[in-house]
Amino acid sequence: MKAEQFLYSNHEGFLTEAVIGGRPLSDLIREIQHIYKADKRPWVVGFSGGKDSTVILSLTYAALKLLPAEERHKHVFVVSSDTRVETPVVVDMIRNALDSVNVQAPIDSIPMSAHSVVPKTEETFWANLLGKGYPAPTKSFRWCTERMKIDPVSEFIKDKVAKFGEVVVVLGSRRQESSTRSQVISRHKIDGSALGRHSSLPNAYTYMPIELWSADEVWEYLMSAPRPWGGSNRVLFDLYKGSNAGECPLVIDTNTPSCGNSRFGCWTCTVVTHDKAIEGLVSTGEEWMRPLLEFRNQLHHSSLPENKTDYRNYKRRTGKVTFARGDINNDESVATKHIPGPYWMKYRQSWLKELLQLEKTIREGGRDIELIGRDELQAIRQQWLKDPNEPDWVDSLPRIFSEVYPDEQIDWVKNDAGAFTQPDAELLTELERTKGVPAALVMRLIDSELSFSGLSRRKGILDDLQRVLEQDWGELEEALSRHAEPHLRGSYRHAADAIRSEVEGLLQ
Repeated sequence: MKAEQFLYSNHEGFLTEAVIGGRPLSDLIREIQHIYKADKRPWVVGFSGGKDSTVILSLTYAALKLLPAEERHKHVFVVSSDTRVETPVVVDMIRNALDSVNVQAPIDSIPMSAHSVVPKTEETFWANLLGKGYPAPTKSFRWCTERMKIDPVSEFIKDKVAKFGEVVVVLGSRRQESSTRSQVISRHKIDGSALGRHSSLPNAYTYMPIELWSADEVWEYLMSAPRPWGGSNRVLFDLYKGSNAGECPLVIDTNTPSCGNSRFGCWTCTVVTHDKAIEGLVSTGEEWMRPLLEFRNQLHHSSLPENKTDYRNYKRRTGKVTFARGDINNDESVATKHIPGPYWMKYRQSWLKELLQLEKTIREGGRDIELIGRDELQAIRQQWLKDPNEPDWVDSLPRIFSEVYPDEQIDWVKNDAGAFTQPDAELLTELERTKGVPAALVMRLIDSELSFSGLSRRKGILDDLQRVLEQDWGELEEALSRHAEPHLRGSYRHAADAIRSEVEGLLQ
């Protein structure tokens, strides 16, 4: 952006002259500098890429830049949480900002470094939804936030606490965002101090320099001058204008509201009925994102109450049929509601192929994008091979990948297909047809036996076999009958008792 398009040609002049919220910015800068110099606790600046966190990063950078070099005595860590399913255009903007800070900070002799944290591979969105079959997140089952946002940032902060004893977490939280946010800020504020106690991390304190600012004042700051590390916030402004949305804040505890309110966040978010942020981007020219929106809508469709039983197994991952009962304190009460389990394997396989095809199409359109990591594919494959209800005996994931990317080779983990192959599956399926014994039950019993093979002491194998036999096998109707009629409920348990008695007899 050309200099004349700003009200102020440089950030330092802006800070010297401007007044925001009835307070001179120079006064706020002095406060930030005073708190920074007061002790040796390093700072962790939370950066989500949105308007509020961009202000915080800018103010912190500017405050340090205006300090004499000898007073910049401790490091500032900028941390951004990348869930790996962030809205693509937001990901690009965040990466550019982090890269710019890491390039310019050493030039300006500022002790600041920017870091992006990601969830563990086995805790990503796709590893859970496609791998384990977790249902798409809803308001009542929002399993994604803690795994994908809270835990990575918390681990980063705890690492600094372990190294330095205490840290100060600098956030862009504002009271005007919501009544909930205002209450959380007030609840943890330390009397007589600008700092607050972190709600869940010991030895971590919070500092919120713009907690009293309005949204208009945030934009006034962002658009009045160049960023202190160079460049402008025009891309950020255009992104908000195009989507008519806000950013998903850096989440550091469970008190932070969900991103399910049309804020920028994960493009896969199904907590809301309509993703107005992506819809806005598509309507303002980002047409290439329409297939992502349609894929997201498909996941949301699967989460609707009337569709759950179509998409999801009737058994939970524990292997048992679960009910919501009329009296939670009485297991013998009449079942009132059947709770479905993970997604059926066929839907997970279909969605994975569609996701890979989406990624390939977007790449062929000239965009460097990764919708699902190759490490995630490895994790999903392991989950499929060991699925408690529908083990992927044919090891279908490598085939699915090669159908979409025939020229890309992945070094799949060898010798991890377990004890069963396609011929085994066909044999067990035939036995199920002729003998009436569920193939999956036989597989689990053999798998349990193999897990104890080679051990000098096989203590616990009978308990393990009993746990397998006590699961709900057969079709849903059979399981419902057993639960409805107490005398049928223990049929597999009786088989386990018989096995135990026979083994104990042999050992006498």
